[in-house]
Amino acid sequence: MAAIRGLKLIRGAAMAPTLTKARADVDVVDADDTAAADDTGDVMTVEFSRFDTWYEIDSWWEGRFLEKTARGAFKRTIKAQGPAGIKVLFNHGRDMQIDQKALGVATVLEERESSPYMEVPLLDTSYNRDLIPGLRAGAYGSSFMFEVVREDWNHDPGVSDHNPDGLPERTIKEVRLFEAGPVTWPANPDATAGLRATRSGVDWLMDSLRERDQDQVEELTRSFAAFRAMHGLSTPSEEGPASRHRPDPMTPAPGSEPARHVDGLSAAARRRRMTLLGVKR
Repeated sequence: MAAIRGLKLIRGAAMAPTLTKARADVDVVDADDTAAADDTGDVMTVEFSRFDTWYEIDSWWEGRFLEKTARGAFKRTIKAQGPAGIKVLFNHGRDMQIDQKALGVATVLEERESSPYMEVPLLDTSYNRDLIPGLRAGAYGSSFMFEVVREDWNHDPGVSDHNPDGLPERTIKEVRLFEAGPVTWPANPDATAGLRATRSGVDWLMDSLRERDQDQVEELTRSFAAFRAMHGLSTPSEEGPASRHRPDPMTPAPGSEPARHVDGLSAAARRRRMTLLGVKR
């Protein structure tokens, strides 16, 4: 099943990025060459979401549902773009100091048995030297930005051990990968820790975009509304996740008529709703 195009999503990787040392490829023949052989660089490794592992998405923009990624979903994008075609950034290029400077160029990007896997020799830069102590200490998570190309939905799966609330289930069959790297706040739980809900990386992205590109926020607001309507998804209120069957508040698009109050929302929830949509009071 084809997905709505143009929706860039963020999901957390399966584990924190790790650093290894890469030895220089030098034949040792004298003392100078020995020093060259001992000269090492830091290589960052990242494993993406575990294949065929359910996790919960609980997002104001995306809605609430279960999701998993099928094995093979990354094969086409890896073949088309190659490792060097994927940008490697810190905090998805939205760090105030590093901005969109590349951390390195990936030399390995492949699907392994449990998840996609990437190796990135880090560039010798001041901003990478600032990041390396935190990476070595395991202080950062990692996540990746992508677009869903093909997906399967089960809108009425019923209650099961992996889905006790009977939420709609999405299986991602194919993605187009854009970017990956370390982040301060990973978007998803470690897939090895089992099923638990988390704030979606899309919520973080939209918050960030609202400060830089209001036109893009308005376009994405309409696209995500279409996505939720297509799959019968509701969004969490400020008091907590909404059930799938709760009516979606009829909030006008940014820039149109003033926002209407919606029955059941507190004043604080209405203010947050208008802030997220960029509606000025």
